[in-house]
Amino acid sequence: MRRFAYFAAIDWSGARGPRQRGIALAVASGTGAPELQRPGHVWSRAEILAWLQDVAASGTDMLVGFDFSAAFAFADCGGYFPEWDESPADITRLWALVEQLAAADPHYEIGGFLAHPEARRHFRHAQGDVGDLFAPGTGRLRIVEQHQRATKQAASVSNFNLVGAAQVGKASLAGMRLLHRLHPMMPLWPLDPVPTSGPLLAEIYTGVAARAGGIAAGRSKIRDGRALDIALAALGSPPAGRTGPMSDHSCDALLTAAWLRSIAGEAAAWSPSPLNAALARTEGWTFGVI
Repeated sequence: MRRFAYFAAIDWSGARGPRQRGIALAVASGTGAPELQRPGHVWSRAEILAWLQDVAASGTDMLVGFDFSAAFAFADCGGYFPEWDESPADITRLWALVEQLAAADPHYEIGGFLAHPEARRHFRHAQGDVGDLFAPGTGRLRIVEQHQRATKQAASVSNFNLVGAAQVGKASLAGMRLLHRLHPMMPLWPLDPVPTSGPLLAEIYTGVAARAGGIAAGRSKIRDGRALDIALAALGSPPAGRTGPMSDHSCDALLTAAWLRSIAGEAAAWSPSPLNAALARTEGWTFGVI
């Protein structure tokens, strides 16, 4: 298996505005405790992009996990946006379409995409504002999300849902604007072959890391330094050494960086049985879901 020297986890946000308190970035290396990058700083999405571009330019041997979805469901309907002539054929063209329609939005926001009359048909925008092609119930799911639910590895939600605290659609769309800029200078697993050196991007789900750290399903948020250290110990990591209240975003990033380090050497994480070339090209996969 490919070895990495560093493991970074990005807790992400699709909120509007120049800076987002929901963003956190942590890095684990060697056998030491994971560390927050710029602790106390309120990150912007542009700053995260610049940080990643620096990693790419330096060729650092780093596995970088981002907590948003790289794509929408495709396999269930044979396309991302049925009945839309401009529906892209693959994941990179999806990012390009999101960028094209949201290009005028500041701070990597995505209002322009969601305002497009064909795009908005596929999303639940607010209570009582549901597109006519939003799938009834929970909304459409990617194969990895269906697999997560069937195997009880996670309880993922549809990226076409933009309502509620658990929604990840807005964050995913904002993230696609970054992926459009980062790729191919930084390859993405499983779309691209794992390089023999340098950085690699992978989609993650912090809830999976929390369960690996012994946090029960439905209680995956940690907001206390002592609870974080207990979860880190379950992953074989030294304690972060923080006491008292912490933001759940910081805890998610720290725990997930340690989790990435703990599973990156496991062959099963890189070859989940449902994954195939077509899914890698259109829907992607969540690292660690096997």
